[in-house]
Amino acid sequence: MGDPLQLKDEGNKHFQAGEIDKAIECYSKAIKVGKDKKVLAVIYRNRSACYLKKESYANAASDASKAIDVDAADVKALFRRCQALEKLGKLDMAFKDVQRCATIEPKNKTFLETLRRLGAEIQAKLKTTFSTDSRVQNMFDILLDEELDKDKKEKAANNLIVLSREEAGAERIFQNNGVSLLLTMIETGKPEMILAAVRTLSGMCTGHKARAMAIVNMVGIDKMCSIMAVDNEEIALAACNLFQCINDSLTGGDKREYGKEEALVLDASKDLKTILLSLLEMVASKKVSGHGRDQALNLLSKNVPRKNKKEPDHSRTLFTIDYGLKKILKVCGQVPELPDQLPLTENTQLIASVLLNKLYDDLKCDPERDNFRDLCDAYIKSKIDPNDMDKTIHAVNTISGLLQGPFDVGNALIGHQGIMEMMVALCASEREVDQMVAVEALIHSSTKMSRASFIISNGVSLLKDIYKKTKNEKIKIRALVGLCKLGSAGGDDYSLRQFAEGSTEKLAKQCRKWLCNPQIDNKTRNWAIEGLAYLTNDADVKDDFVEDELAMKAMFELAKSKDKTILYAVACTLVNCTNSYEKKEIIPELVQLAKFSKQHVPEQHPKDKKDFIQKRVKRLLKAGVISALAVMVKADSSILTDQTKEMLSRVFLALSEDSKDRGVIVAQGGGKALIPLALEGTEAGKVKACHAIARIASISNPEIAFPGERVYEVVRPLVNLLHTDRDGTQNYEALRGLTNLAGFSEKLRVKIVKENALQDIENYMFEEHDEIRLAATECICNLVTCKDVQDRYLQDGNDRLKLLVLLCGEDDDKLQIASAGALAMLTAAQKKICTKMTLVTTQWMEILQRLCLHDNPMIQHRGLVIVYNLLNSDDNELAKKLIESEILEILSVIGKAEDNPTRQDSIEAARACLVKAMDLGLIKPFTSPS
Repeated sequence: MGDPLQLKDEGNKHFQAGEIDKAIECYSKAIKVGKDKKVLAVIYRNRSACYLKKESYANAASDASKAIDVDAADVKALFRRCQALEKLGKLDMAFKDVQRCATIEPKNKTFLETLRRLGAEIQAKLKTTFSTDSRVQNMFDILLDEELDKDKKEKAANNLIVLSREEAGAERIFQNNGVSLLLTMIETGKPEMILAAVRTLSGMCTGHKARAMAIVNMVGIDKMCSIMAVDNEEIALAACNLFQCINDSLTGGDKREYGKEEALVLDASKDLKTILLSLLEMVASKKVSGHGRDQALNLLSKNVPRKNKKEPDHSRTLFTIDYGLKKILKVCGQVPELPDQLPLTENTQLIASVLLNKLYDDLKCDPERDNFRDLCDAYIKSKIDPNDMDKTIHAVNTISGLLQGPFDVGNALIGHQGIMEMMVALCASEREVDQMVAVEALIHSSTKMSRASFIISNGVSLLKDIYKKTKNEKIKIRALVGLCKLGSAGGDDYSLRQFAEGSTEKLAKQCRKWLCNPQIDNKTRNWAIEGLAYLTNDADVKDDFVEDELAMKAMFELAKSKDKTILYAVACTLVNCTNSYEKKEIIPELVQLAKFSKQHVPEQHPKDKKDFIQKRVKRLLKAGVISALAVMVKADSSILTDQTKEMLSRVFLALSEDSKDRGVIVAQGGGKALIPLALEGTEAGKVKACHAIARIASISNPEIAFPGERVYEVVRPLVNLLHTDRDGTQNYEALRGLTNLAGFSEKLRVKIVKENALQDIENYMFEEHDEIRLAATECICNLVTCKDVQDRYLQDGNDRLKLLVLLCGEDDDKLQIASAGALAMLTAAQKKICTKMTLVTTQWMEILQRLCLHDNPMIQHRGLVIVYNLLNSDDNELAKKLIESEILEILSVIGKAEDNPTRQDSIEAARACLVKAMDLGLIKPFTSPS
């Protein structure tokens, strides 16, 4: 075959003569017969040069790589591979190769020139690749290409949505004919295309008034309404979000300065009015799907009533009442069982009731409320027709809707002559739908005890007859719930039982039976939960319910379902079972006075005592209540009212009372679920949720309890509990939670400082209550590694450092560990504090000696670390003063002690102090005489 070296030399001659093919042939033969790796590396490198000449760049790169595998510092091979990769368009890899060449031969001008050129090319390519214009065009090309696969289109859609959320990206999409292209995507009729387009439009409208107005005019409000009207929950929700983004931008979400033109160009009042009228049209339109109607009602509920009652302008509410109240009442009156009704979801009528309640609450004066009542009265009267039962039950169902919303308005209507008689007559009707609507109205009308007592005397026998005679399960269960509600009118007052002993337990047993029957439709089973929500005021019923694990699990599964109308009833049931409702403090003297004057005195049921409540809590946790609560919290805000949120917060707080149960709460997602409850809702509800978070944060690993970025959202709820108007338990739990977070990461410590918590934490260090003072000191101990906290201790004109030194002299071991730990870290981090601590109090030396002589190894170690920091502070006078005191003797005794595992840290710290003193020339090493 020949000698490889000879073949190599022959190949070189051919290469120099320009005979590239012959050179490749010689090199290839040499490779076949060659055994020596170094020789082969040279041959591969040479053949790589041939392939470069032939413009066979892939082969050139491959051969160069084989040479580099033998010798990684082969500059010729590296540069040839760089040239090949550049031609192949792999600029980043080529750049790395020439970078290595320039490192090996830093004075080689060819390498440096290539390095500079490739760097510039890479930057230019990146600019082109990532320039927004090309990205936008590229994404639209992919989305509108019929032949591309679904994954690529999905990725492009997601990228477009993300891009629209950046100001620069949104502007480029808008400028590059993006709105027209998005409309083309909507016209395809494909759900995924419509979703991507609507979500992109939402991003473009966010926070930019001028662009939002332009998009409203280009797309058209009617077009946006038609998108929201489709029978697709996801698309309806996305369109609702688009309307919300537009509304926010047009009503103050945009903070830009537009100058003189603003008044002329950006008058949004006409667009806002058109949107409001269009939404009101959607509410009562048959062309709108149930999901679309829900979202139209949600938008009205969120944007029409004032968010703050102190705002003077409530014209939107008055306008909505004048132009839309009858339309909303029409939704409330729909009876799905009748023909020719509006398309609805399970939640639509409850959302309408919530909207009515918000509108009524937003009115300022009696004439406005009278107008609201008169409009409702006129609507009801227009629907009552003795010759048309369908219209009449529509009127009764509308009253039910009002009773679930502005109760006083519904209650006044029921009091009108003939309404109650009509409801009673409907109960006796042969049509099952009439009975069902009438029974529901009776149930809703007995919310207040005064009304319940009227119906107890008039309607109990009627409901019992319906319950016994009807064979329709749906009516039977509603009649039963009516009886449940009337049976629980006395609340948890044991002495105010409405029915005979044992009756409520029988009713509850039947409710649980229906609840556990999967053959019955969900709406009917929901009514069983309504019944339990009332009956669980009775402690016997609570105990029976938590003993029935199947019933609990069935309720939790229904709470997780799409029908969210049941949330309030589930929350009521759980509040009752955990006894977490607001309890009035009973003052014994007043009880005696009430008995003496023969007034009614509420009595506690024996099963409402603490040990029974704890058992019920354990059973609820075992049945999986936390996972149900976590799903409930995510419900839409129009269904999950502030009152419901408060009840859920109360339940969470009751469930977290025992520290042993908090691990279960964390494991099932309770930590994350509490965060939104702590940030939104009633003031009482937010405080309860904050308290529950504090309990979890105080003993759990924050990374597990509040995963990801959520852990930073926990800080503010905890800081809110530090306010002086909160009770001592809440202050203590919050301090414990902040201590745990502060010990977790520097980022969390900075977040705590930014939330202005330090002042409150420091104030609690002066607290007389030992536990609160300890918790505050431990929190500061974990925060002192933060630079901002150290700076506070360096400031003059305050007693922070003095307090910390004095706390080291207290008799409480835990307090000494925390305060001495904080002082040890401060003196190690800031040498100026070493000198300052000797000036803030004359007792510093005595306290330091006590720390160094302490029986507790942890306290002693901290004291000795402080001594070392003082010796290491560059203050020679201070070091001299320490060594001239009794500290030297203490250090000598501890340092000479035999090694001891329990005190080893202290012994080594003392020895380090002695070594430091010797380094400073303050003491001399002991030498024995020769």
